Amino acid sequence: MKIKTNQQSAFTLIEMILAIGVAAIVLVAINAVLFSALHLREVTTAAVDNATPLDQTVTFLRRDLQGVVTPTNGTSKVLSGSFRAGIVTSTGIAEPVAIEMFTCTGALSVSSPWADIQRVTYGLKNSTDASGRRDLYRSVTRNLLSSSATPDVAEQLMLSGVESVKFSCYDGSRWQETWDTSSVSSVNTNLPLAVRVEIQMKNANANEPIQMVVPIDSVARTNMVLASTTGS
Repeated sequence: MKIKTNQQSAFTLIEMILAIGVAAIVLVAINAVLFSALHLREVTTAAVDNATPLDQTVTFLRRDLQGVVTPTNGTSKVLSGSFRAGIVTSTGIAEPVAIEMFTCTGALSVSSPWADIQRVTYGLKNSTDASGRRDLYRSVTRNLLSSSATPDVAEQLMLSGVESVKFSCYDGSRWQETWDTSSVSSVNTNLPLAVRVEIQMKNANANEPIQMVVPIDSVARTNMVLASTTGS
């Protein structure tokens, strides 16, 4: 008579140690890949966050300059005023600005039923925090028909941490640091042919300034050109 015994197979201690070791190696590899992916995501997010305000600022600047309207140098400057670049003062703005223009980039809405021509300025202001940096602001005056001596000015923060911003105007032969069509003694009675913008960031890694050149298409004939054409 044969007696049957229950023989069950089981893992040995060595097999358990090997299995735990392999699992630990796999978990370490997965953790390294996950950490690298999270670090890459943080770096990418920071790069995108830093580039977004700059891209937005360049887009607004280019659109405003491309839509600038021809200045009126007479007494009637209701919907078309002067074009000024350099360190200038603007109505309704306490600090000097780098550029002032009248541009057709305004949009009609229920809350802002003004004309599509608006006065736009760009200038630097000291930051409100204790970092000592400066911020680039875009100021917009939409209601150009207002009879108030201090019209409503809407300010928009465009870029933080700016060291300097500079506008240069091209007259056809050279770049000029200042441009003012409102001055009686100025020879600049018309818009420049192009405007060069240079933005120097305060970041230590930003050695070279951010530059762009915007051609100006809205250039009217001057009296000198008309006189020479008539005389010939």
